[in-house]
Amino acid sequence: MGQTIRMTAAQAMVRWLSVQMTAEGERFVDGVWAIFGHGNVAGLGEALHGAGKDFPTWRGQNEQTMAHAAIAYAKAKKRTRAMAVTTSIGPGSTNLVTAAALAHVNRLPLLIIAGDVFANRRPDPVLQQVEDFDDGTVSANDCLRPVSRYFDRITRPEHILTALPRALRVMTDPANCGPATLSFCQDVQAEAYDYPAGFFEPRVWHIRRPAPDARELEEMAGLIRAAQSPVIIAGGGVIHAQAEAELDAFATRHGIPVAETQAGKSALAQSHPMNLGAAGVDGAESANAALRDADLVIGIGTRLQDFTTGSRALFRHPDLRLVSLNIQGYDAAKHGAVSLVGDAKVTLGLLSGALGDHKATGFDPAARAAWLAKVDDHCRDRKRPAGELPIDAEVIGAVQRTSTEATVAMCAAGTMPGALKLLWQAARGGYHMEYGYSCMGYEVAGAMGVKLAMPERDVVCFVGDGSYMMANAELATAVMRRIPFTVVLTDNRGYGCINRLQQGCGGAPFNNLYEDCNIEAQPRIDYVAHAASMGAHAVKAADISDLEAKLAQAKGRDIPTVIVIETDPGPGPGENGGGAWWDVAVPQAGGPERLERARDSYAEHVLNQRLAT
Repeated sequence: MGQTIRMTAAQAMVRWLSVQMTAEGERFVDGVWAIFGHGNVAGLGEALHGAGKDFPTWRGQNEQTMAHAAIAYAKAKKRTRAMAVTTSIGPGSTNLVTAAALAHVNRLPLLIIAGDVFANRRPDPVLQQVEDFDDGTVSANDCLRPVSRYFDRITRPEHILTALPRALRVMTDPANCGPATLSFCQDVQAEAYDYPAGFFEPRVWHIRRPAPDARELEEMAGLIRAAQSPVIIAGGGVIHAQAEAELDAFATRHGIPVAETQAGKSALAQSHPMNLGAAGVDGAESANAALRDADLVIGIGTRLQDFTTGSRALFRHPDLRLVSLNIQGYDAAKHGAVSLVGDAKVTLGLLSGALGDHKATGFDPAARAAWLAKVDDHCRDRKRPAGELPIDAEVIGAVQRTSTEATVAMCAAGTMPGALKLLWQAARGGYHMEYGYSCMGYEVAGAMGVKLAMPERDVVCFVGDGSYMMANAELATAVMRRIPFTVVLTDNRGYGCINRLQQGCGGAPFNNLYEDCNIEAQPRIDYVAHAASMGAHAVKAADISDLEAKLAQAKGRDIPTVIVIETDPGPGPGENGGGAWWDVAVPQAGGPERLERARDSYAEHVLNQRLAT
């Protein structure tokens, strides 16, 4: 037998993770966010303490938001690095289900090390143990199975010899990337074992770039040559593959305009002459008009979510062909698309070579220029009189005017994602939106994760009062660690976005804005005082001009700045855009006249839905 090293399973895990490297010589898993409890403090906690700076540990305030910070870090790093999160058993683990689902939907790497019950079962049932009356192998961590790309329960110390490489294989696989969960029984964490010394040799993980099948490549090239009015939809896979320059070259050389998804926005700068802007439900007139008339829609790195396709009702050309370039065959084949499976960076270069000097002639830049002029008008400071609140577009305009090439606008849920996708004029790489899961509460923690990944960038977090109330505690973590970013908190006194959707579907205003809730008194929440109590620099902007001034003052601080501004919950960004229909089911029976009108509108739009063939 070869040389062995005797250590606990937890010590071995930490030591192994500390030497898993990128090609650039950095740790692939850049440390662990931790809240300790009885399921991980004695085993994994002791091991992490012993590792020190070789594998750093950071304390957060909530398991879900720690994981959000880790996910945002991985997204900002374009999946080239990741972070881990550890919890105790019970509520610590189940708090991670939402974050794991977020990583799963967005195809982002996250390592979850969840404490579990005793493998030896001697003290069962332990504190916080979930018991299944019919299955003795079930624990609370089984909730994480459907939202994990890889799940393993560590019930013997030698299990990590196979489980850890499998987890990293998933996290570094561009086609199968997502969260890996290691459910680590608490007694096993503390068990000693003689591990092979070679297991702890440094290993470099390379993210592969598969080339496409030659037949699929030629088929797509033929479809592009035959198309009169092709349009590209650029998704997050372009950014994950670091294929921004290749998309730029491809679109320019072959005269094919580009529309953006939420995840794909900023793969091209908004100033790029081929960038038509946002596609779909929260889309621009210029992009959606081109997509309605396109005889060929080319998806690149997108899973063609309903917001992108207008619930499959946006594309109207009678002879439409849909093609999809994607690293994951499952995504490439969606909606009956002709599939081209491969890495976007590699495949765009090969596809361009196959097309040679072919250039489409159907692109009219006038529509793009007309739309951008409307954006400028929509976002201008209207100098409203006292007592009249600004709309979200004016807030976006204020941030835009104080932004630079280094600014990253980020958000996740509510009104602002649609407004930002529509109106924010991003520099390349200047946009970070979690909209695959559109998770309220991602924003503040996510901003911290983005800043950790990109310390040289100016991170501006847009968050509504509803999302802020859901999860804000990582402000305290950012203050403690001196991680600066700017939070623009728009206070419209409730869930303004869903209130508009409710009414658009024929419903009455109910249970969204505070004024329409079953409460005894309207809340008057002092968000400035709340943020300041956690150590942030917090101020309230009186109007748009004051917001611009306070944004300028925020630059250069070493702690988060929170700027609160009250906004009008009524108008939505789509009222001045070119947004497509969104399929949200309307009650088929009963109700007053407003529901009748909504049903008629719904029935009309359904006729345009194009089902996969």
